[in-house]
Amino acid sequence: MHAMKRFLYLLIAVLFCTSCTQEPKHFTNEVLNRMTPVKDQGDTETCWIFAMLATIETEHLAWGDSVNLSPYYIMKMMERESNAPQSKRGELATLLRLIEKYGVVGYDAMRKIDTPAPKWVFFLGATYTPQEFARSVCKPGEYIQLMCDDSKPYYQEMLYDVPDNWLGDHYLNVPIDSLLEKTERAVRQHHGVCWTNKSHGMAIVGIAHDDQGEQYFIMKNSWGTDGPYKGLEYVSFDDFKRDTRTLVMTKEAFD
Repeated sequence: MHAMKRFLYLLIAVLFCTSCTQEPKHFTNEVLNRMTPVKDQGDTETCWIFAMLATIETEHLAWGDSVNLSPYYIMKMMERESNAPQSKRGELATLLRLIEKYGVVGYDAMRKIDTPAPKWVFFLGATYTPQEFARSVCKPGEYIQLMCDDSKPYYQEMLYDVPDNWLGDHYLNVPIDSLLEKTERAVRQHHGVCWTNKSHGMAIVGIAHDDQGEQYFIMKNSWGTDGPYKGLEYVSFDDFKRDTRTLVMTKEAFD
Protein backbone atom coordinates (compact mmCIF):
# COMPACT_ATOMS: atom_id res chain seq x y z
CA MET A 1 0.00 0.00 0.00
CA HIS A 2 1.33 3.47 -0.86
CA ALA A 3 2.45 5.71 2.02
CA MET A 4 -0.12 8.37 1.10
CA LYS A 5 -2.93 5.84 1.15
CA ARG A 6 -1.80 4.53 4.54
CA PHE A 7 -1.91 8.09 5.86
CA LEU A 8 -5.39 8.66 4.42
CA TYR A 9 -6.74 5.47 6.00
CA LEU A 10 -5.34 6.57 9.34
CA LEU A 11 -6.88 10.02 8.94
CA ILE A 12 -10.35 8.71 8.10
CA ALA A 13 -10.16 6.31 11.02
CA VAL A 14 -9.50 9.22 13.37
CA LEU A 15 -12.18 11.45 11.84
CA PHE A 16 -14.95 8.91 11.50
CA CYS A 17 -14.00 6.29 14.14
CA THR A 18 -14.42 3.47 11.64
CA SER A 19 -11.42 1.61 13.01
CA CYS A 20 -10.90 2.71 16.60
CA THR A 21 -9.90 -0.77 17.80
CA GLN A 22 -8.13 -3.74 16.27
CA GLU A 23 -11.45 -5.23 15.22
CA PRO A 24 -13.70 -3.28 12.81
CA LYS A 25 -16.75 -1.78 14.44
CA HIS A 26 -19.96 -3.74 13.90
CA PHE A 27 -22.73 -2.13 11.85
CA THR A 28 -26.20 -3.27 10.82
CA ASN A 29 -27.09 -2.07 7.35
CA GLU A 30 -30.58 -0.63 7.09
CA VAL A 31 -30.31 0.29 3.39
CA LEU A 32 -27.54 -0.66 0.97
CA ASN A 33 -28.21 0.53 -2.54
CA ARG A 34 -26.81 -1.07 -5.66
CA MET A 35 -23.34 0.02 -6.74
CA THR A 36 -20.61 -0.85 -9.19
CA PRO A 37 -17.41 -2.48 -7.93
CA VAL A 38 -15.16 -0.31 -5.77
CA LYS A 39 -12.42 1.38 -7.79
CA ASP A 40 -9.02 2.71 -6.73
CA GLN A 41 -7.91 6.26 -7.49
CA GLY A 42 -4.34 5.32 -6.56
CA ASP A 43 -2.08 8.29 -5.85
CA THR A 44 -4.22 10.72 -7.86
CA GLU A 45 -6.23 13.57 -6.33
CA THR A 46 -9.37 12.66 -8.26
CA CYS A 47 -11.76 11.39 -5.58
CA TRP A 48 -14.34 13.91 -6.89
CA ILE A 49 -14.38 12.14 -10.28
CA PHE A 50 -14.73 8.66 -8.80
CA ALA A 51 -17.36 9.78 -6.27
CA MET A 52 -19.61 11.65 -8.72
CA LEU A 53 -19.44 8.89 -11.33
CA ALA A 54 -20.27 6.34 -8.61
CA THR A 55 -23.29 8.45 -7.67
CA ILE A 56 -24.55 8.48 -11.27
CA GLU A 57 -23.98 4.71 -11.48
CA THR A 58 -26.00 4.03 -8.31
CA GLU A 59 -28.79 6.29 -9.56
CA HIS A 60 -29.05 4.27 -12.77
CA LEU A 61 -28.67 0.89 -11.10
CA ALA A 62 -31.74 1.77 -9.03
CA TRP A 63 -33.63 2.15 -12.32
CA GLY A 64 -32.44 -1.22 -13.56
CA ASP A 65 -29.76 0.19 -15.90
CA SER A 66 -26.29 -1.34 -15.89
CA VAL A 67 -23.88 1.61 -16.06
CA ASN A 68 -20.20 1.54 -15.11
CA LEU A 69 -18.30 4.69 -16.10
CA SER A 70 -14.63 5.44 -16.71
CA PRO A 71 -12.95 8.05 -14.47
CA TYR A 72 -9.86 7.86 -16.68
CA TYR A 73 -11.72 9.32 -19.63
CA ILE A 74 -12.53 12.40 -17.54
CA MET A 75 -8.91 12.70 -16.44
CA LYS A 76 -7.84 12.56 -20.10
CA MET A 77 -10.38 15.23 -21.07
CA MET A 78 -9.06 17.52 -18.34
CA GLU A 79 -5.85 17.78 -20.36
CA ARG A 80 -7.84 19.86 -22.86
CA GLU A 81 -8.86 22.40 -20.19
CA SER A 82 -6.39 25.27 -19.98
CA ASN A 83 -7.54 26.23 -16.47
CA ALA A 84 -7.41 22.71 -15.06
CA PRO A 85 -4.81 22.24 -12.32
CA GLN A 86 -1.97 19.84 -12.97
CA SER A 87 -3.03 17.94 -9.86
CA LYS A 88 -6.39 17.19 -11.54
CA ARG A 89 -8.23 18.33 -8.43
CA GLY A 90 -11.81 19.51 -8.81
CA GLU A 91 -15.30 19.63 -7.33
CA LEU A 92 -18.48 17.63 -7.88
CA ALA A 93 -19.99 20.25 -10.17
CA THR A 94 -16.75 20.20 -12.18
CA LEU A 95 -17.45 16.59 -13.12
CA LEU A 96 -20.95 17.45 -14.29
CA ARG A 97 -19.60 20.29 -16.43
CA LEU A 98 -16.90 18.11 -17.96
CA ILE A 99 -19.18 15.26 -18.97
CA GLU A 100 -21.64 17.74 -20.46
CA LYS A 101 -18.81 19.13 -22.60
CA TYR A 102 -16.77 16.02 -23.40
CA GLY A 103 -19.12 13.15 -22.67
CA VAL A 104 -18.25 9.96 -20.85
CA VAL A 105 -17.48 6.34 -21.75
CA GLY A 106 -17.88 2.96 -20.10
CA TYR A 107 -15.27 1.66 -17.70
CA ASP A 108 -14.45 -1.35 -19.87
CA ALA A 109 -13.67 1.00 -22.77
CA MET A 110 -11.01 2.90 -20.83
CA ARG A 111 -9.49 1.37 -17.71
CA LYS A 112 -6.26 3.40 -17.71
CA ILE A 113 -5.43 7.04 -18.33
CA ASP A 114 -2.52 6.18 -20.61
CA THR A 115 -4.77 4.57 -23.24
CA PRO A 116 -6.38 6.51 -26.12
CA ALA A 117 -9.77 8.00 -25.37
CA PRO A 118 -12.51 6.15 -27.28
CA LYS A 119 -14.38 8.08 -29.95
CA TRP A 120 -17.46 5.87 -29.77
CA VAL A 121 -19.50 4.16 -27.07
CA PHE A 122 -21.15 0.81 -27.82
CA PHE A 123 -23.97 0.17 -25.39
CA LEU A 124 -26.95 -2.23 -25.58
CA GLY A 125 -26.53 -2.73 -29.30
CA ALA A 126 -26.37 1.00 -30.12
CA THR A 127 -23.47 3.31 -31.00
CA TYR A 128 -23.10 6.73 -29.40
CA THR A 129 -20.58 9.52 -29.28
CA PRO A 130 -19.29 10.09 -25.72
CA GLN A 131 -21.44 13.24 -25.57
CA GLU A 132 -24.58 11.37 -26.66
CA PHE A 133 -23.89 8.62 -24.14
CA ALA A 134 -23.37 11.20 -21.39
CA ARG A 135 -26.78 12.74 -22.08
CA SER A 136 -28.34 9.29 -21.67
CA VAL A 137 -26.84 8.80 -18.20
CA CYS A 138 -26.78 12.40 -16.92
CA LYS A 139 -29.09 14.91 -18.55
CA PRO A 140 -28.08 18.60 -18.39
CA GLY A 141 -29.65 20.11 -15.29
CA GLU A 142 -30.66 16.72 -13.84
CA TYR A 143 -28.53 17.16 -10.70
CA ILE A 144 -28.61 19.91 -8.10
CA GLN A 145 -25.46 21.22 -6.41
CA LEU A 146 -25.77 21.91 -2.69
CA MET A 147 -23.50 23.39 -0.06
CA CYS A 148 -23.63 24.26 3.62
CA ASP A 149 -22.00 27.46 4.84
CA ASP A 150 -23.64 28.95 7.92
CA SER A 151 -21.77 32.22 7.42
CA LYS A 152 -23.73 32.94 4.22
CA PRO A 153 -27.44 33.39 3.42
CA TYR A 154 -29.42 30.19 3.06
CA TYR A 155 -31.49 29.18 0.03
CA GLN A 156 -29.43 31.27 -2.34
CA GLU A 157 -27.14 30.05 -5.09
CA MET A 158 -23.60 31.28 -4.63
CA LEU A 159 -20.04 30.59 -5.66
CA TYR A 160 -18.42 27.75 -3.75
CA ASP A 161 -15.25 29.71 -3.13
CA VAL A 162 -12.44 27.14 -2.98
CA PRO A 163 -9.44 26.69 -5.32
CA ASP A 164 -10.70 23.30 -6.53
CA ASN A 165 -13.78 24.99 -7.99
CA TRP A 166 -11.73 26.22 -10.94
CA LEU A 167 -14.80 26.40 -13.22
CA GLY A 168 -16.52 28.80 -10.81
CA ASP A 169 -19.68 26.78 -10.23
CA HIS A 170 -22.45 27.95 -7.91
CA TYR A 171 -24.18 25.84 -5.27
CA LEU A 172 -27.45 26.27 -3.39
CA ASN A 173 -26.69 27.01 0.27
CA VAL A 174 -28.91 24.89 2.56
CA PRO A 175 -28.90 24.47 6.39
CA ILE A 176 -27.19 21.30 7.51
CA ASP A 177 -30.26 19.88 9.27
CA SER A 178 -32.21 20.13 6.02
CA LEU A 179 -29.33 18.56 4.08
CA LEU A 180 -29.24 15.65 6.52
CA GLU A 181 -33.00 15.12 6.24
CA LYS A 182 -33.01 15.30 2.44
CA THR A 183 -29.95 13.06 2.13
CA GLU A 184 -31.42 10.38 4.39
CA ARG A 185 -34.69 10.46 2.46
CA ALA A 186 -32.91 10.30 -0.90
CA VAL A 187 -30.77 7.33 0.11
CA ARG A 188 -33.74 5.44 1.55
CA GLN A 189 -35.51 6.00 -1.77
CA HIS A 190 -32.46 4.46 -3.52
CA HIS A 191 -31.11 7.63 -5.10
CA GLY A 192 -27.41 8.23 -5.55
CA VAL A 193 -25.96 11.08 -3.47
CA CYS A 194 -22.44 12.50 -3.65
CA TRP A 195 -20.76 14.05 -0.59
CA THR A 196 -17.63 16.00 0.20
CA ASN A 197 -15.93 17.27 3.29
CA LYS A 198 -13.07 19.77 3.07
CA SER A 199 -10.62 17.23 1.66
CA HIS A 200 -12.39 14.17 0.25
CA GLY A 201 -15.45 13.03 -1.69
CA MET A 202 -17.43 9.77 -1.65
CA ALA A 203 -20.73 8.43 -2.95
CA ILE A 204 -23.40 7.71 -0.33
CA VAL A 205 -24.85 4.25 -0.97
CA GLY A 206 -26.65 3.30 2.22
CA ILE A 207 -27.62 3.82 5.86
CA ALA A 208 -26.62 1.74 8.89
CA HIS A 209 -26.58 1.82 12.68
CA ASP A 210 -24.10 0.55 15.24
CA ASP A 211 -24.79 -1.59 18.29
CA GLN A 212 -25.62 1.53 20.32
CA GLY A 213 -28.21 2.67 17.78
CA GLU A 214 -26.19 5.56 16.34
CA GLN A 215 -26.90 6.07 12.64
CA TYR A 216 -24.36 6.27 9.83
CA PHE A 217 -24.25 6.88 6.13
CA ILE A 218 -22.53 4.12 4.18
CA MET A 219 -20.15 5.68 1.68
CA LYS A 220 -18.43 4.07 -1.28
CA ASN A 221 -14.80 5.12 -1.25
CA SER A 222 -12.25 5.08 -4.10
CA TRP A 223 -9.21 3.69 -2.29
CA GLY A 224 -9.64 0.08 -3.36
CA THR A 225 -10.85 -2.74 -1.14
CA ASP A 226 -7.99 -2.98 1.38
CA GLY A 227 -9.84 -1.20 4.19
CA PRO A 228 -11.77 -2.92 6.98
CA TYR A 229 -15.10 -2.59 5.13
CA LYS A 230 -13.82 -3.59 1.67
CA GLY A 231 -14.00 -0.12 0.16
CA LEU A 232 -16.94 1.24 2.15
CA GLU A 233 -16.77 3.80 4.96
CA TYR A 234 -19.30 4.46 7.73
CA VAL A 235 -19.78 8.16 8.52
CA SER A 236 -22.00 8.98 11.49
CA PHE A 237 -24.86 11.42 11.09
CA ASP A 238 -23.12 13.64 13.65
CA ASP A 239 -19.91 13.66 11.60
CA PHE A 240 -21.96 14.33 8.48
CA LYS A 241 -23.47 17.39 10.13
CA ARG A 242 -20.08 18.65 11.29
CA ASP A 243 -18.03 17.94 8.15
CA THR A 244 -20.28 18.33 5.12
CA ARG A 245 -19.19 20.93 2.59
CA THR A 246 -21.08 19.98 -0.59
CA LEU A 247 -23.63 17.46 -1.82
CA VAL A 248 -24.99 16.56 -5.24
CA MET A 249 -28.18 14.58 -5.93
CA THR A 250 -30.86 14.62 -8.58
CA LYS A 251 -33.44 17.36 -8.41
CA GLU A 252 -36.05 14.61 -8.11
CA ALA A 253 -34.32 13.31 -4.97
CA PHE A 254 -34.02 16.80 -3.48
CA ASP A 255 -37.62 17.96 -4.09
